[in-house]
Amino acid sequence: MGLTKQYLRYVASAVFGLIGSQKGNIVFVTLRGEKGRYVAVPACEHVFIWDLRKGEKILILQGLKQEVTCLCPSPDGLHLAVGYDDGSIRIFSLLSGEGNVTFNGHKAGITTLKYDQLGGRLASGSKDTDIIVWDVINESGLYRLKGHKDAITQALFLREKNLLVTSGKDTVVKWWDLDTQHCFKTMVGHRTEVWGLVLVSEEKRLITGASDSELRAWDITYLQEIEDLEEPKPKKIRGSSPGVQDTLETENGALETDGAPEDRILSCRKAGSIMREGRDRVVNLAVDKTGRILACHGTDSVLELFCILSKEEIHKKMDKKMKKARKKAKLNSCKGEEEDPEINVEMALQDEIQRVTNIKTSAKIKSFDLIHSPQGELKAVFLLQNNLVELYSFNPSLPTPQPVRTSRITIGGHRSDVRTLSFSSDNIAVLSASADSVKIWNRSTLQCIRTMTCEYALCSFFVPGDRQVIIGTKTGKLQLFDLASGNLLETIDAHDGALWSMSLSPDQRGFVTGGADKSVKFWDFELVKDENSTQKRLSVKQTRTLQLDEDVLYVSYSPNQKLLAVSLLDCTVKIFYVDTLKFFLSLYGHKLPVICMDISYDGALIATGSADRNVKIWGLDFGDCHKSLFAHDDSVMYLRFVPKSHLFFTAGKDHKIKQWDADRFEHIQTLEGHHQEIWCLAVSPNGDYVVSSSHDKSLRLWERTREPLILEEEREMEREAEYEESVAKEDQPAVPGEIQGDNYFAGKKTIETVKAAERIMEAIELYREETAKMKEHKAICKAAGKEVPLPTNPILMAYGNISPSAYVLEIFKGIRSSELEESLLVLPFSCLFFLLRIHFGQITSNQMLVPVIEKLRETTISKVSQVRDVIGFNMAGLDYLKRECEAKSEVTFFADATSHLEEKKRKRKKREKLILTLT
Repeated sequence: MGLTKQYLRYVASAVFGLIGSQKGNIVFVTLRGEKGRYVAVPACEHVFIWDLRKGEKILILQGLKQEVTCLCPSPDGLHLAVGYDDGSIRIFSLLSGEGNVTFNGHKAGITTLKYDQLGGRLASGSKDTDIIVWDVINESGLYRLKGHKDAITQALFLREKNLLVTSGKDTVVKWWDLDTQHCFKTMVGHRTEVWGLVLVSEEKRLITGASDSELRAWDITYLQEIEDLEEPKPKKIRGSSPGVQDTLETENGALETDGAPEDRILSCRKAGSIMREGRDRVVNLAVDKTGRILACHGTDSVLELFCILSKEEIHKKMDKKMKKARKKAKLNSCKGEEEDPEINVEMALQDEIQRVTNIKTSAKIKSFDLIHSPQGELKAVFLLQNNLVELYSFNPSLPTPQPVRTSRITIGGHRSDVRTLSFSSDNIAVLSASADSVKIWNRSTLQCIRTMTCEYALCSFFVPGDRQVIIGTKTGKLQLFDLASGNLLETIDAHDGALWSMSLSPDQRGFVTGGADKSVKFWDFELVKDENSTQKRLSVKQTRTLQLDEDVLYVSYSPNQKLLAVSLLDCTVKIFYVDTLKFFLSLYGHKLPVICMDISYDGALIATGSADRNVKIWGLDFGDCHKSLFAHDDSVMYLRFVPKSHLFFTAGKDHKIKQWDADRFEHIQTLEGHHQEIWCLAVSPNGDYVVSSSHDKSLRLWERTREPLILEEEREMEREAEYEESVAKEDQPAVPGEIQGDNYFAGKKTIETVKAAERIMEAIELYREETAKMKEHKAICKAAGKEVPLPTNPILMAYGNISPSAYVLEIFKGIRSSELEESLLVLPFSCLFFLLRIHFGQITSNQMLVPVIEKLRETTISKVSQVRDVIGFNMAGLDYLKRECEAKSEVTFFADATSHLEEKKRKRKKREKLILTLT
């Protein structure tokens, strides 16, 4: 076997530059006994806990691969439920930061999570239109509620009753009775998607937000069960809101679809609408813990706050209204002696729900959370669209409360996407620049050590010496920054259009720039006298210009500084001599413009990446194309060689970073982690680190390990990952158009449940073998008349020389309780009967399980015989059809004809053999 080329594996090291992702929601969490100080925000696949007072990240709840879409803290404040984009839910302990419980039941991303009042049950809603109620203590699914026709937007438990209310994008609100697990009421009073709902006024009122500027209020009246069925009296109403008693059934016709009267638990009637200031849809609708402050926001940067008045406050208000009305009536009446006419003052919804104030944030709001501080202030925390967290506080008891911004978290990330990255020459500092700022990060601590405001940055590098940085901007300017002071030293107008690319010369005395004005410009560093001080400072001066026919997209020096590669908008790469600027080669072959390229350390190869999704490797001596590789599923955005090697990295819009070997033209490994398009990457001068930036606002650091990477093993791992993905999709219908049978179990089949089932089957097989061996051993000992040593199974020895039954128990202990039910469903019948046989003693001694087993016995026999009858009937039917077909065509089927032919041949051979033996 020949020697294989060894590569070293790169692994994900850290995620930084991200304050909060847009997909999930921000929530207040209780940590170290403090409320209102810490918030949990989704950060791609992780959850970050931020300290609002210090502006520091204090805890990371590590995720796996999928993006976080929903967060919900438990009522006791000790746990945080996290919903992911693949439909899984993990419950993290805020004390240890570990996620011990995992629920798998949904087929699509989680959209809402809600605990009940005690924190024992968790309701999850998903894009797959199902609601699942989970038992948090027992770590298992209770039941699945089906009925919505589109994604679930909100789910709420009622405190007093065992009911659940849910809203969806299918424009309906459904009420579920959790005792019977069925939907007993569907409210169809909305014309558009219902984006949020809250329960207020001691759960007597429901407020819903839809795609218009109205917040609709519904009065809820709970109906008692009729004690005496013989009396045909109407149901009594328990504590309803004022003015509800008179008309209940008449106004409900268009708003709800009820079943039989005996199934009715509550009645809903529209109470009115509150108009919002925003014209767009409601994004989030929430109420504080006391149920007094109602808040909502749309797709803009304004949070609207309303106060829900108590009964006493409403009575006072109505009394004032009455007095005013009487005064008015007195003034209007001509004679004062006359009796007061009857004065009716109607109570409007606006009298019960008052507008308090608006909070205007610095950018569009993605999500918010409310909390009351012990001082009586209300705190509102916002996760904004531009990677920012802001905290506002105000006193709702004041007549005109003024919201004040008390803190914001900004340093930990950029406001917009990072478009350029660079490493310093000592591999320690990382530069990242976006549309408004340049940040310098310490690679080892991942702390931001400098932030400088700049114009829209497109390219950058550290000036030799690592004391200054140069940024190329979208307006064609060069900006020179001093890192020690963080000041902008100089701005130079370099190009008339966007300055797309810069390349530092190998002799480190200057650099070259390429822009949209169809020119390549050469610059030299120089020291000039500073007007503000006696010392000299660094500046740049232009030396030469190379004018071209097309826009320049990328420029790159060869390591010996003899050649300059220029990528043009006409999909070609042109190579020029640096000294004379004469044309040398043209690399033609890409179908779309070359966005990125790099030249290897020895100047032998040039690799180009294009928007046509291909990477081409060219020889720099003759300009011949060595290989064209289909690299990504979307545009190749960035390409970089690893220093002192012919390995290179490519980043694509398909969210992946790939490593390639330019000599063997092989794909080495894929670095997956980003959830959006990757814009750029940088490789450290020693090749040990790679940093990448993406549209998901995150920067990711990848580190080279000492672990060797073998390509065959890597391909095998990729195939295994593909297989594991396909296992979960096995229950999809095989025939196109066939509708899959409904699954009413709370869990779903995953690779973990399949593996658990395999472990159970292996344990049972081992138990059978070992018990058989023990019987044989006893028989041998009896025959020999003495004790013969029993050979011990190595697996049982590894578990501490335990008995086979104890081993089976150990395997069961190792399976998560949330996966156990689904694992047992995957098991074949023989294993299940075997398990029943093992536990027969315990089952029969338990009085509750005896009728269950009896029912199981009856149904199993009847169902198996039913299936057998169906199969037998089908077989007979198929035989009959076969005979009919044969009779019609008067020929046998091909299969039978071939079998007859084989039989004839066999007989002939036998005859020939007999003749031979006789002769």
